[in-house]
This record gives sequence, C-alpha cells and structure tokens, in this order.
Amino acid sequence: MTTLTLAKALNAGLRRALADDDKVVLMGEDIGTLGGVFRVTDGLKAEFGAKRVVDTPLSEAGIVGTAVGLAYRGFRPVIEIQFDGFIYPGFDQIVAQVAKLHYRSRGNVRMPITIRVPFGGGIGAAEHHSESPEAYFAHTAGLRVVACSNPADAYMMVRQAIASDDPVLFFEPKRRYHVKGEVDETASLADARPMGVATTVTAGTDVTLVTYGALVQTARDVATAAAEDGVSVEVIDLRSIAPVDYATIEASVRRTGRLVITHEAGQQGGVGAELAASITERCFEFLEAAPVRVTGHDIPYPPAKLERHHLPDLDRILDGVDRVMGRPNSLSGVEA
Repeated sequence: MTTLTLAKALNAGLRRALADDDKVVLMGEDIGTLGGVFRVTDGLKAEFGAKRVVDTPLSEAGIVGTAVGLAYRGFRPVIEIQFDGFIYPGFDQIVAQVAKLHYRSRGNVRMPITIRVPFGGGIGAAEHHSESPEAYFAHTAGLRVVACSNPADAYMMVRQAIASDDPVLFFEPKRRYHVKGEVDETASLADARPMGVATTVTAGTDVTLVTYGALVQTARDVATAAAEDGVSVEVIDLRSIAPVDYATIEASVRRTGRLVITHEAGQQGGVGAELAASITERCFEFLEAAPVRVTGHDIPYPPAKLERHHLPDLDRILDGVDRVMGRPNSLSGVEA
C-alpha cells in the first residue's frame, strides 16, 4: 500500500492506463507541460510524450469533438475539462454526439471516452470554477456518471472508466485533491469493486445518509457527531450517479426506515430528487418518514466569501438527520 493524495492517486491511475494501453490518449488545456492546474497530470507528458499527453487550444467543444474522432479510430481518449464551469461549451458535443453515437450506429460505434471534471466548491474560486453540473449528464441516456471521494477509489475508478467501452463523466472533488489515503497500486481491474457499485462507508441502524464526492467525508463526520447524540447513521458513498446502485440504498433504507440525501448542487431537479422519488417508490412501506434533501441553494454559485453559507456542512446535514428523526433542532424553519 502507498499513501497518496487524491490528486496523486489520479495521476498514478492515469499513468497505469497509459502504460497498459497504447490507445489511451490524454488531452486538455495545460495538462502537458504544466501538468494541469491541479497538477493531476504532472510528469505524464515527459514520460509518454507529446503525442499521448496533448496540450489543446482553449476550446472545450474542440476538445470533445476531437475525442469523438479519436474514439471512431479506435483510441481511448481521456479529456480534462479544466474546471466544472468550463464544460458548457462542450455540452452539445457530449449530449448530442458522445452519448448517442453507439445507439445511433446500432452498436457498431463505441465511444470509450473519459471526461475528467474537477467539480464542486470550497476552494474560494472565482465564478465558473465551483459548479456541480452532474445532474445534467445523469439525465442523458448513454452516459455513465461517476464521482470518486478518496484516493483508493480515485486510482481504481479512473482506470475502470478508461477501460470502459461506454463514455464516462468522471467527477473529481477538487477540494479533496490534497486528502491522503492508502492506495494499492498493484491491484488489478478484475479484482476491484465495480465502478457502478456504491460503498457503505459507515454502518448504522437509524438513518441512511447518501452522498458522493467531497461530501462523503462531511457525512462521515455527521455520523460521528450523531452517534454522540444517540443516533446511528449509515453513510453510503454513491460513487456512481448514473446508473445508480439502488440495491445498496434499498437494503439500507429497509433496515433504517429513514433517508437523507446531500449534495452540493442545487435542490431543484438534482440527483437527490431522483433518489428520493425512486426510494420512495421502491421502499414506501418501510419508510418511517419522508426522505430529506440537504443541498446547495437554488441560486447561482455565490462569491467565494459567501460559499460557506451555500455548501451543505455538518450542522445543516445534522439538521436533516434531526428532521427525518422527527426531533427538534436549532435550524428549524431554515430551508436545508
């Protein structure tokens, strides 16, 4: 086992994928010589050359379109969208081409494209640098949407995404890039937990708390704090946003009878809405209370000095736990 930051684990996963398959090509703005804004691709151009780690022009539509052409020719492109808010110029290519070409060609064309997206807030960044656009893509048939939360998953899931014949939106929680964890760099893809399977990171009996990305660690802190108050919270790291591993969530909710969902993106039309509706349909007779969502507010992402009021934190999620438990709390009357 090796101790790596999440960013270094991604770097190791990309290096392994490049070494294992000559058809893997990395593309993105400043990913080569600079090694990316967050240094995730640091050193890869020097090791594998400029033809496999390609610095592109500042054109997300061009980057995605080039990846489509490379996929047609049998390559496995891995493209980096430098910041979450920069993905929108490439949105048409992703939802109208990448997501549909396999279906449109009756299975004759595959799009094994991995689109890496640093996402979420918490880093004090400027406008367009702290978005959470995952729901747009989860709504689009033909795309896999995943999010890692720790170094071990980052290392293995990016390799799995690249090896997949499906296009994958790979969301990376940028405020967790420097979090360290143990990584087994000798692990094989065959022995790894499938990319589409959720993980129960904290066992509990009273409330099921589902999240992904940066908020997984916050959810674990919630479970610790709730336990001191006599409430046992089971935390599930969703990992795959599309498709969703409903079997894991259902099994938990059937035991706990209560569900809280938290994510940084806004509440309206978010991932949490789909999860709440689906679990209500599947587990209605087991629920002791209506599912609760604790999310970012339905506003444009705020300036850096105000983002702490926008992002779900320990207190707001604990408030959600109290509400689903039917307990009084200090934030009563405040929209979660």
